[in-house]
Amino acid sequence: MEPGEPREPREPATGAGTAAAPRWEEAKTFHDNLAPKKKPKSPKPQNAVTIAVSSRALFRMDEEQRIYTEQGVEEYVRYQLEHENEPFSPGPAFPFVKALEAVNRRLRELYPESEDVFDIVLVTNNHAQVGVRLINSINHYDLTIERFCMTGGNSPICYLKAYHTNLYLSADAEKVQEAIDEASPSLPFPWEPSLQPRKLLPSKNLPGIAAATIFSPSRDVAVSQSQLRVAFDGDAVLFSDESERIVKAHGLDRFFEHEKVHENKPLAQGPLKGFLEALGRLQKKFYSKGLRLECPIRTYLVTARSAASSGARALKTLRSWGLETDEALFLAGAPKGPLLEKIRPHIFFDDQMFHVAGAQEMGTVAAHVPYGVAQTPRRTTPTKQTTSAP
Repeated sequence: MEPGEPREPREPATGAGTAAAPRWEEAKTFHDNLAPKKKPKSPKPQNAVTIAVSSRALFRMDEEQRIYTEQGVEEYVRYQLEHENEPFSPGPAFPFVKALEAVNRRLRELYPESEDVFDIVLVTNNHAQVGVRLINSINHYDLTIERFCMTGGNSPICYLKAYHTNLYLSADAEKVQEAIDEASPSLPFPWEPSLQPRKLLPSKNLPGIAAATIFSPSRDVAVSQSQLRVAFDGDAVLFSDESERIVKAHGLDRFFEHEKVHENKPLAQGPLKGFLEALGRLQKKFYSKGLRLECPIRTYLVTARSAASSGARALKTLRSWGLETDEALFLAGAPKGPLLEKIRPHIFFDDQMFHVAGAQEMGTVAAHVPYGVAQTPRRTTPTKQTTSAP
């Protein structure tokens, strides 16, 4: 070949092109994994289903709580700063939050422009200095939590309405009671229960915030990674405590008579009715796409009521609200724990600690709703500042 003469293009060796393609794909995958993943845009609070979760509900903070209790807030903050690059371990609400985010991914695939999704807010009375460790933990687990409320030792309850909260979960029973009392006062019961229908006196219908104290199960049980499962008790959770008042005052026989007479009279709403309503609204978005059987949200009514004696009124009440649960389980007073072990919900709500403890023993994350006549008598004097860690 003469100097300056152009070279003939070489044919690639057999298999060279096919070998290069996988190497290119491997390099691209490696680069994509290095690049920061773009998180979805946060919805406007008024358009979303907002779940407010405390830091001790989302993460395990037992050691931090011990330091706060025994050594005070300054040592607690110092410890948090020294360990801010160590992520917290998952707490009882963690699987529930992961399931919410799995539902969000499905919703965004079907409705890319919709803001009708779950929006998770971390609500804590921690000091802002502790926020770095919380942020590091959230990023470590790849959670999509962009809204924080850190109140530096003050109660965060007054901010719940501003965040348009649909559900508040905390490990602090006093804060949960504060939320229930402030936003969802007990419904009046201005007449002695009788077999004759009577008209209730008018009452204020204030917008309520569903709230519950969440507890870790006694043992770990695997839950669904693709379907959010939420189980509700009926009376004093979805419904008012009207029927429980009758049982307490007059016994089961009178209760069965009362429910028979009032079968077609809907029960008043309880504190978590609004949350079930929000879940139902999101379920319908999947139903409208022909995905009822593949819906990633499933709800359960798990009640101590008897089906034949008092079940009809519960189901008719839900129907009158335009709501339903996917499954309705009437236990006639039997323990709920064994059934919940089969359901494996991400969370179960009940107003009685007896049922919460039974669920815990069987590996279920249970949440206590402090509402209704089954609770201990309300305090009549102000309480001191809570001793839980900020």
